[in-house]
Amino acid sequence: MFKEASLMFIYTETSLHAGSGTSLGVIDLPIQREKYTDYPVLQASGIKGAVRDWFETNNGVEKQKIDLIFGPDTIGGGGEASAGAATFTDGRLLLFPVRSMMGVFAYTTSCFALNRLKRDLTMAKVANADWNVPTEPQGDQVLGVHENGLCEEGKVLLEEYAFDFHENNDVKVIAEWLSQNAFPNGAEYQFWKEKIKTDLLILPEDAFKDFVKLSTEVQARIKINNDTKTAATGALFYEETLTPDTLLYSAVMANDPFKDEGNRPNGLKNAKDIMSFIAKLNGNRAQFGGDTTIGRGIVNIRFLNGGAK
Repeated sequence: MFKEASLMFIYTETSLHAGSGTSLGVIDLPIQREKYTDYPVLQASGIKGAVRDWFETNNGVEKQKIDLIFGPDTIGGGGEASAGAATFTDGRLLLFPVRSMMGVFAYTTSCFALNRLKRDLTMAKVANADWNVPTEPQGDQVLGVHENGLCEEGKVLLEEYAFDFHENNDVKVIAEWLSQNAFPNGAEYQFWKEKIKTDLLILPEDAFKDFVKLSTEVQARIKINNDTKTAATGALFYEETLTPDTLLYSAVMANDPFKDEGNRPNGLKNAKDIMSFIAKLNGNRAQFGGDTTIGRGIVNIRFLNGGAK
C-alpha cells in the first residue's frame, strides 16, 4: 500500500485529445470516457507517460532516477523489470466549461463529481477540504453564488438550455477552495482564479452528463493532396477533444522504492522523497494526449499543497 499521496490538478490551456482509438460512430477519433458515467477521462497510463516524458526532456534527470520512480524501460529486453515507486490514477473530470449567454462561459460540475473529489481528498489525507457538497439540484435548477455574472432575471442560459438559478452558500465555499487549491498559481491565472469564485455552477446530474458528452469540441481534419491541392480521397475524419479551461485531477501515490536501501540514489530513499521529486512538476506546463505538433494537450499542473501532505 502507498505511504504518501497527493492530488495533481490538470488545467487544460489548449484542446486535449486523449484518444480511445477509432470508432464506427459519427466521430472517427473519440476521446477516452469512463464506462459507467460517460465522463471524459485521462487514462492513468497516459498521465504517467506524460509526466515521465516531462522529467526526461526538461530536467535532465539521470536515467537511474527515472527508472526508480516510473519503472525501467524493458522493451527489447533492456534492463531488469521492476515496478516504479510512483502510482497515478485516472484523470477524473471536475470542472467542464459550458458556453453561457452571460459571462462567456460557466465552470460547471455536479454533486457526483464533487463527492468523488471529496472521497479522493480523504484518501490522500487532505485536512483542509472543509466544504460540504450541497443537495443535488432538481429539474431545471442550477446552484451558484450570489455574485455571479451568469444570471439574468433568475435564469441562466447554457448553450440553448435555460435553467432556474438558485443561490447556495456551499457553492461559494467550494469555489473559494478550488480557487485557492486547484487552479494554477501563476500571475497569468489571476483572472481565472477570480472567475471560478463567481461563475461556478452545480448542475443536475443528467444535465451535466449531457453537456460533457455533447458539448466537447468536434473538429473535421483532412489531408491535402500535394499535387492537386485538393482533399485526398478518403482522408476526411472527425476528431473529438476536451475544450480549454477544463479541470481534471489525478491522485498521485508513492511508496518506498523497490530496491535495497543501499542501492537507492541520494534524494530518493523513501516514499516522501519520491513524492517531493514528482511535485517538481508543480506550477509547470506539460503536454498530454495526442496531436502534440498542432498544439493540443498543453496543460498547467497544480499539486495540492505543492505536493506536501
